[in-house]
Amino acid sequence: MINAIVRLSIERRYLILSLMLALVGIGVWSYQQLPIDAVPDITNVQVQINTEAAGYSPLEAEQRITFPVETALYGLPALEYTRSLSRYGLSQVTVVFKEGTDIYHARNLIDERLSAIKGALPPGLEPEMGPIATGLGEIFVYTVEAMPGALQKNGEPFNATTLREIQDWIIKPQLAQVPGVVEINTIGGFDKQYHVLPDPQRLLEMEVTLDDVDEALRRNNNNRGAGYIERNGQQLLVRSPGQLATIADIENVVVGRHGTTPVTVKDVADVAIGKELRTGAATRDGRETVMGTAMMLVGENARVVAQDLAEKLEEVKASLPDGIKVEAVYDRTMLVDKTIATVQKNLLEGALLVIVVLFLLLGNFRAAIITAAVIPLSMLATMAGMVRTGVSANLMSLGALDFGLIVDGAVIIVENCIRRLAESQQQNGKKLDIRERLHLVFQATTEVIRPSLFGVAIITVVYIPIFTLTGVEGKMFHPMAATVVMALLSAMVLSLTFVPAAVAVFMGGKISEKESRIIIASKSLYRPILESALRWRGVVISGASLLVLACVWLLTTLGSEFIPQLDEGDIALHALRIPGTGLEQSIEMQEILEQRLKAFPEVDKVYAKIGTPEVATDPMPPSVADNFVMLKPRSEWPDPDRSKEALVAEMAAAVEQLPGNKYEFTQPIQMRFNELISGVRADLGIKVFGDDLDKLVVTANDILEVVEGIEGAADARVEQVTGLPMLSILPKRMTLARYGLNIDDLQNLVSTGIGGKDSGLIYEGDRRFKLVVRLPETLRTDIDSLAFLPIPLPDGGFVPLSEVAELELKPAPAQISRENGKRRVVVTANVRDRDLGSFVEEVKQRIKEQVDMPSGYWLDYGGTFEQLESASQRLSIVVPVTLVIIIGLLVMAFGSLKDSLIIFTGVPLALTGGVLALWLRGMPLSISAGVGFIALSGVAVLNGLVMLAFIRDLWHETGDLAKSVVDGALIRLRPVLMTALVASLGFVPMALNTGTGAEVQRPLATVVIGGIISSTLLTLLVLPVLYHWVHRKEANRLNKQ
Repeated sequence: MINAIVRLSIERRYLILSLMLALVGIGVWSYQQLPIDAVPDITNVQVQINTEAAGYSPLEAEQRITFPVETALYGLPALEYTRSLSRYGLSQVTVVFKEGTDIYHARNLIDERLSAIKGALPPGLEPEMGPIATGLGEIFVYTVEAMPGALQKNGEPFNATTLREIQDWIIKPQLAQVPGVVEINTIGGFDKQYHVLPDPQRLLEMEVTLDDVDEALRRNNNNRGAGYIERNGQQLLVRSPGQLATIADIENVVVGRHGTTPVTVKDVADVAIGKELRTGAATRDGRETVMGTAMMLVGENARVVAQDLAEKLEEVKASLPDGIKVEAVYDRTMLVDKTIATVQKNLLEGALLVIVVLFLLLGNFRAAIITAAVIPLSMLATMAGMVRTGVSANLMSLGALDFGLIVDGAVIIVENCIRRLAESQQQNGKKLDIRERLHLVFQATTEVIRPSLFGVAIITVVYIPIFTLTGVEGKMFHPMAATVVMALLSAMVLSLTFVPAAVAVFMGGKISEKESRIIIASKSLYRPILESALRWRGVVISGASLLVLACVWLLTTLGSEFIPQLDEGDIALHALRIPGTGLEQSIEMQEILEQRLKAFPEVDKVYAKIGTPEVATDPMPPSVADNFVMLKPRSEWPDPDRSKEALVAEMAAAVEQLPGNKYEFTQPIQMRFNELISGVRADLGIKVFGDDLDKLVVTANDILEVVEGIEGAADARVEQVTGLPMLSILPKRMTLARYGLNIDDLQNLVSTGIGGKDSGLIYEGDRRFKLVVRLPETLRTDIDSLAFLPIPLPDGGFVPLSEVAELELKPAPAQISRENGKRRVVVTANVRDRDLGSFVEEVKQRIKEQVDMPSGYWLDYGGTFEQLESASQRLSIVVPVTLVIIIGLLVMAFGSLKDSLIIFTGVPLALTGGVLALWLRGMPLSISAGVGFIALSGVAVLNGLVMLAFIRDLWHETGDLAKSVVDGALIRLRPVLMTALVASLGFVPMALNTGTGAEVQRPLATVVIGGIISSTLLTLLVLPVLYHWVHRKEANRLNKQ
């Protein structure tokens, strides 16, 4: 079969070469269609259910909303787990489904369950599902600001309310239409509202109640149609317009009568444009602003959507009032472009190094060009495959591509062809005619095609374990394995077809096979070393065994992490204030913090989100702010060589001096990654489960003490669950009854007066604004004067609030978190200057020894290390199975278990170099490094396969084992050196690069380079020695015969 394909390729060589042009066309088209991203989106299939419950305390939100919603979701098909958060005025339940569940199907199932429990929820509350976006869906953030001195048409300066109106009614509708955008989420500014502010004094004088005002506004704000009448053959529509349109209209609404005089709204209340009671705010560079965040639909191309948004934003600017500035502060395209630039640089430099090595070692320009042509061709074929399978081009998918590995098969074939052609020309003393040349190319190709194909097949097989990874780690590494396998398979097909065809066409004429000086020098050095190694075989074999054992021990000391952290170039800073800090106070503190950060010359801009946005995708209390510090390009830094760690440390020291804040430093995407993976924003989350909130907090604080005492712990804290100050208005039941009142009357009055009551809408063209009745701001915020708020009695009199209720100030729970229906409190910690694996081990050990858990309470550990554990467990099963498959393939190639096992010894010998390289560079063992080891075992086997196949054939021809081992090893020195050099040099740029995203690729490249160096040295010495030692008795027996 293989021979037939090679023969066909040589006979129909021009057809094959013209097919390559078609491949180029398909590849170029695929490249234009290829989705490009920074990292694979690892979000699990999750749906958020948000319920806004104005005025509900965290305990009430948990009891009345969160619990019924969680209970309704039990037994959903493919449900993995639920987690929830109950805060003041908000219940959020996150439902996580098993991998592979269709998100739309999952939402339909939830929708069914939610409609079934509507009756169990308090009236007026409507659970809503969050946008169909992933956790990494926040791809574009912009701010809306007024230029200094800019004025509105009425001559007044722009304020936070007018900026919000511009965002909601001009910018948002246009950006929301960009394909791939699922939501534009707004935070900051104030929703414009029409406020009716009754004065209790005037209400008493006119004998009007708050309910009267609300009722009058509702009944006097409507348009009504009354059908039509026909008159003189004409149809007249009948309407009765009564809708309120202006402040004057509202003021003239009649709310009652005082004697015979009508009482209007303006007699008892002031009417004005007012501000909502907002839940969140936004700041930028030390001043308040309005911010919009574009959320991307699941499965869209982040780079394309972000670019479209940026273009649309430019168009939107033309429709804005004069003096308004809209500017993007975060654009995912920048990170994607920087990451892809890193990958492109690595691939280009790798390809160039590979081509240089081919020229140097093959000593023939045409041969080197043919081999190098395999690189772009296989890359184009891979891109076509990526588009077909939906794999995006990102740091992980392109991160393991090594052109050295890709051209390995071609190198072996071309090297053998030119060696045979040159030998034949020298023997005949003339050029070969075409038939002879084609026949020789066929022979030379088929001679080495089997070991080279088996080698590629083995490298492909070693990537199979990666496909068995599931969950987050699966999503992270599947694209990498898929791309490498596609590249190797396309290279394998090209080795069978394009390479022999190209050799047949282009290697006519005189063929000079000049052994380069490097090879000549290597051979003269290699022969005496190999001969002495054969004499001292016991020393060589025991030395190699000791080296393997030493490296196995060294491996256990390296430490472990999931994947190295990708340096995104920007900083995310979580600022925490005392629970109960008001939004306005938070904004003041935030402005001081941002001015301090902006003072750093490396900082380009600082923006922050405080509290909860319009759509509660990421709910936070007003006391918490997410700060994003965007850095300038390194070339603009005062000291471009300064490390980011040093900058973060200096920033931390600078902001620690500001009172009232605690901080956590991380990065924008990393923060989201951690949160998505385990619901925890840190590297490690220790979840304490139980029923009693107070006990949970005590236990969590005990754990915090232990964690803080462990080396490497940073930003350790307990989530804020207590300390929310609450003013409770406690009804006196008996007194209420004496006055003929009930609790509902009292609560309605307090709720309307302080919280406000929606009494309809005011329309301005397309725009609509709420009409709200509530007490004037001076009264609302004065707790002492609230005691004198008049409560209307059924008989027409009034009593002060303090007569029928007590006012009490005391702290209450700030939030209640649950997971799988059980309350939990989380202790979080980040890990600095230490590997994650050993840190978690120490934490577990210390907690077991030092913390006494109450009965009925238990711990669960979450965070990125969970992925490390699950990936390690799975790989520990699958990798041995794969190694057995490799031995099976070798037996198929050689038909001898003994020879297969000799070649297989190359795997542990290769791993020694990888371990030493990691140790020398001070890198822990991560899944990235693990992937490097997987690739390495394939390369090691390939080298051994090529060498031993040749030695065995020589021995069978000549019958002299010792001579065959030495001669065979010398003849195969060049291809072995070439494949090793080419494969390791392909990874050199990756190992040394410092661009965005290089951290993730570095361990992988380091392992492969270290491993290939050791593997090559050992293949050249240990394998021939082992082969000679194992087969010496058989050779002696044959010689005697």
